Amino acid sequence: MESEKLRIAMLSVHSSPIGELGTKDTGGMSVYVRELARELGNRGHMVDIYTRLNGSRQKQITRLYEKVRLIHLRAGNNGHINKLALYGHLDDFFKELERFRTRQSLHYDLVHSHYWLSGRVGKWAQESWAVPHVFMFHTVSAVKNITVGSEKEPELRTATEKNLARNCDRILVATDKERGHLINHYEASPQKIGVVPCGVNLDLFSPWDRAKARQKLGFAQDESIVLFVGRFAPLKGIDRLMEAMYHLQHHKRLRLVIVGGDGTNTPEFQGLQKLARNFGIQESVTFAGRIEQDNLPAYYSAADVLVVPSYYESFGLVALEALASGTPVVATKVGAMESILKEGKTGHVVSNGSPRLLAKSIEKFISGSNGLSAHEVRASVLSYSWANVAAAMLDQYAAVLRAWDFHSFCCCGKVSML
Repeated sequence: MESEKLRIAMLSVHSSPIGELGTKDTGGMSVYVRELARELGNRGHMVDIYTRLNGSRQKQITRLYEKVRLIHLRAGNNGHINKLALYGHLDDFFKELERFRTRQSLHYDLVHSHYWLSGRVGKWAQESWAVPHVFMFHTVSAVKNITVGSEKEPELRTATEKNLARNCDRILVATDKERGHLINHYEASPQKIGVVPCGVNLDLFSPWDRAKARQKLGFAQDESIVLFVGRFAPLKGIDRLMEAMYHLQHHKRLRLVIVGGDGTNTPEFQGLQKLARNFGIQESVTFAGRIEQDNLPAYYSAADVLVVPSYYESFGLVALEALASGTPVVATKVGAMESILKEGKTGHVVSNGSPRLLAKSIEKFISGSNGLSAHEVRASVLSYSWANVAAAMLDQYAAVLRAWDFHSFCCCGKVSML
């Protein structure tokens, strides 16, 4: 595979890989797409990432990295469109994609789509271009609906995902747990499912001196800092983290720093502010707002512990970023947490996610009782480099291309199937 350089069409229709991380529709998936594409480009493969144009000032073609282009295509009016409403514009998106591809005389070796909306477009591309389609689940709607009652996904999404799980050439997930979900909820063939984990940029995320990080961010040196990084979505569990902070009020120098969100005027932000007041912890909660990824290492290094209180995660990328920065993690039993955390040393997994148990686990790490240095914590995730993730992904591509070539060979009548 390394000697054969591929041309890959990567689809991320609803969320740009260079979008504003921490906002409503831009999170770990955008990081995954961007970092994977960069590493594939470093290895000599050509990657075109197609996403929706959502601003009049966006150039159609942006060269992100060596051999990696980001291409904006029109689908509906400029500006934000609800994900469900965007489904009705996917046909327009594919027509724009076809026009662009034809004008540039492009041929792709495979299509790699991310999330169900992109998967729908990827299926059309597979049929039109006669190339294999690799589809990656970043969350599974059937599981989300079971675990997060306040944030139900539409039946349209579930039906589309079922169809993709059964008809794509290869389906990918980030954990063995998600693989089980696809088999149990969508009757996906186990042989068609590949597991490729998330990665972490080890050059960007590394330990800082904690005192310097706190000085830079304006935090007091004698505070215990609990950190949350992520979108303000119900499934992220910020509500139970705030309740956990309520149970820790006897710690007088304890601060919860919340990174993410779409700004102070949103219902989500105002709801969290109200929740903090209801728990009587408003004076010990700092809303840092949306922070550019390049500035996140200072926040991770300034914190005593990162908390991932989610009801559901497909992986939990922020945990890798914190660990690579030398900061332990307390998490609920979601995503890859049980795999990437070394119990009691680099973190703790709370079995049932109760706020009281979260509080007890946080308390252990703000007391510094884990005894590991920041560099020892970082060492636990060195195998999760994006270079390793890209190598695993190329193995998946190689497998699907071999199967596709064999199928094409057989269908041409060159092999007797009797």
